Amino acid sequence: MIREEAIAAKGLWAGLVRTAPGVSSGWHHHANHETSIFVAAGRLLMESGPGGGQSISAEPGDFVHVPAGIIHRETNDGDVESHLVVVRAGSGPTTVNVEGPEPAES
Repeated sequence: MIREEAIAAKGLWAGLVRTAPGVSSGWHHHANHETSIFVAAGRLLMESGPGGGQSISAEPGDFVHVPAGIIHRETNDGDVESHLVVVRAGSGPTTVNVEGPEPAES
């Protein structure tokens, strides 16, 4: 994933994320940041929830909201590079990497 910062101001981060086909991020969350993602090109598969068992697929023109603190990962499950416009509002670190998804329910 290639992250290109456009704006970084107190409480706000915005930029473009480009991801090659088949590439996934690691599991992470955005601490106290609310995140809005606009899919400008390509595809996005967002996994979250217990055991990573919840997913959302998005394509060009779709918006995805990632609430603060939600553990998730993004995958470009398409066959062309994806271009995602990302805007985060909040405080503290913008990305916190974790070992895996939220624990599965027993």
